[in-house]
Amino acid sequence: MAIEVPTIVPAVGDAPELKTHIGDMAEFSLKTQDELAAQKIIYPGMRQREVLTAFRDLRTKLLAKAGKDNFSLLVSTVSHGHGSSFVSVNMAASIAIDERKTAVYVDCNIEDSYANELLHEAPEHGLMEYLENPSLDIKDVIYSSGIPRLRVVPAGVSNERSVEALASPRMADFIRDLKFRYPDRFVILDVPPVSESSVARILAPMVDMAVLVVPFGKVTTEQILSGVDAVGKERFAGLVFNNE
Repeated sequence: MAIEVPTIVPAVGDAPELKTHIGDMAEFSLKTQDELAAQKIIYPGMRQREVLTAFRDLRTKLLAKAGKDNFSLLVSTVSHGHGSSFVSVNMAASIAIDERKTAVYVDCNIEDSYANELLHEAPEHGLMEYLENPSLDIKDVIYSSGIPRLRVVPAGVSNERSVEALASPRMADFIRDLKFRYPDRFVILDVPPVSESSVARILAPMVDMAVLVVPFGKVTTEQILSGVDAVGKERFAGLVFNNE
C-alpha cells in the first residue's frame, strides 16, 4: 500500500447541541493497533510512516485552503475500486489524531457501503433512514467508530429512491448541521465513483471542497478532467494519487 503526497490544485474561481462537545461522547471498545492496521486505518506510531505522513500532509493542505474554518469534504474516485473509502476514512482519522479536532465519516456510497466495517455491531439506522424519516434526529445515525474523536454515519439501506433522497434539501441541511454544530468538527463524505454514479455531482454543491482519488497510471487525462467537471471546478481541491 502506498500513497503519493497529494497535489492540491487551486480551485477556479446553528443547531441545538447534542452534547457539550463531540469529544465528550462515550467511546465504546476502542480499536487496537492491530485492528487499525488490519483495516488500513492510520494511527500515531504506525510502522508505515510514509502513509501517515501523506495523510497528515493532505490534512495540512486542506486546512490551509479552508483558512480558519472547519470544512465539509467530498471524496470520490475517478473509477471503481480505487480507494475513495480508504482515503475518506483516513482523511477523517488524520483530523481526529489532532486532539483539538473531531471528524465525522459519512458513508454516501449506498451501493458499496464501507461504514459498517468500522462499527462493532450492525447500526439500527443510517443515512438513508434519516433522509426518509423526519422523526429521526442526527444523533440517531451517528455512531462511535472505536477511534477517539471520529464518528461514523453509515449509509443505511438503499432503495430505488436513494439517489433522490441524497439530492433532497434534508441532505443539504444534514451536512450543514453536522458541520456547524461544533466549530472543531470536520465532515468527510465518501461517495461513489464519478464514472459510475451521479451522487458526486449531486452532493458537490452541498460541501466546501472535493478531492478525487486517482489510481496512479490507470486512468486517462480525459477521465480525470471528467471527474473534475463532475464535482465542479469551484469545489475541486486536488487529486490524491493512490498506488494501493
